[in-house]
Amino acid sequence: MEILKVPVGISNRHIHLSQEHIDALFGMGYSLTKMKDLSQHGQYACEETVTLIGPKGTIPGVRILGPARKASQVELARTDTYKLGVNPPVRDSGNLEGTPGIDIEGPKGLVHLEQGVIIATRHLHMSSEDAWKYSLKDGEYLRAIVPGPRGGVFGNVLVRVNPNYALDLHIDTDEANAFGLVNGQQLEVYSINDQFNVAR
Repeated sequence: MEILKVPVGISNRHIHLSQEHIDALFGMGYSLTKMKDLSQHGQYACEETVTLIGPKGTIPGVRILGPARKASQVELARTDTYKLGVNPPVRDSGNLEGTPGIDIEGPKGLVHLEQGVIIATRHLHMSSEDAWKYSLKDGEYLRAIVPGPRGGVFGNVLVRVNPNYALDLHIDTDEANAFGLVNGQQLEVYSINDQFNVAR
């Protein structure tokens, strides 16, 4: 079978907001301003940013990603959590039950998020067509092989399938820095049960 090669997409800390929280932070009826499109259809980075306020510190300039969501969600790298003083679990996007909260400050107000802070599990976006081609299913886990002098293996890569998804392996900045990866770099991806050798 053809080896699956996927591009890396590195996610910096960011936040998704509900319309209720957009109104509270920026003013009633406020509409987010698109700055640039992201790799996934309909997703975009916004001009607007907020400040995260944790028990031990703050992080200003956290980018909002649009469009508005049903529930607000903060996605951090582990190093961010030390500065803020929070200890979120590694979770798939939208799985927020039992996660810690945080305060969010915008130009027009402050919101206390009761829950919603996570470290996003590394995951592979793929279309239904690609999933069929490579005999993969939504919710499966794969391994991604990183070649080179800091090479290694990303285990537990969650497969997320949607007809509108573009092929993209999402990792956070901590993961990228540890392996010396850059946006767009191609990695080979295998089933958990496949045998492989890491290139030197």
